[in-house]
Amino acid sequence: MLPLMAAAVQDAFPSIPGAGVGSVCALIFTVASFWWINARQGHLKSWEPHSFAAIVHCSMARLRLPLVLHNTGAKPIVVQDLRLTFPDEPASHMPLLWMSSPSRLQPGPEDEPKLPAGFAVAGREAQQLLIEFEAPFSGFLPEPRDYKVQLQARVGHRKGWRSPVTFTLRAVNSIDPDRYTVYSNAPLELTKEDRQKADAALLELLNEQEASAPGERKRRDSLNDEGDTGTNL
Repeated sequence: MLPLMAAAVQDAFPSIPGAGVGSVCALIFTVASFWWINARQGHLKSWEPHSFAAIVHCSMARLRLPLVLHNTGAKPIVVQDLRLTFPDEPASHMPLLWMSSPSRLQPGPEDEPKLPAGFAVAGREAQQLLIEFEAPFSGFLPEPRDYKVQLQARVGHRKGWRSPVTFTLRAVNSIDPDRYTVYSNAPLELTKEDRQKADAALLELLNEQEASAPGERKRRDSLNDEGDTGTNL
């Protein structure tokens, strides 16, 4: 890297001697390294959650997500607000707002939720947190299907909303929407081993049905004969 920098400096300032070029390159490298390590402003990064808690009523939708926020830069990032949006749904649907920061994923009477409050993610560090989102009277009642969801954050060093991640919320897993409980956000796809087990169980069931078929036919024939006799009488 230094030879390339030296060549560039020499081309730009042909009057500088070789030793001076090396010193200038070393200074540039030192300043750039210091900035990269200590002063570079990064951005927030997040990932699709593995699970979620949800409840849906006629006038309210509430989601509780376990989130991880990672700061890619050296300087701390202050998170002022969070929300969830559904990019593929009608624009009239309000986003789900940050309502509280619960102490656990499974809702229950022992919950000790905290009101939303800004927090800082240190440079090159990740922070795990639970966030509860709600859209009262939003007109948006999630159906049992997959949704494209965008997590948005308002940060201190920039204007507007930024999106650390866009992921799939598998609301199809919410089999009891009136009950506030935890569901998996994993896709409902069988592995190769699960398919082999399912095929083996189906084959065993078919074999049992074939084995019992002759006796079942004899019983049905007997009943038919009895019914015919009764009719003739």
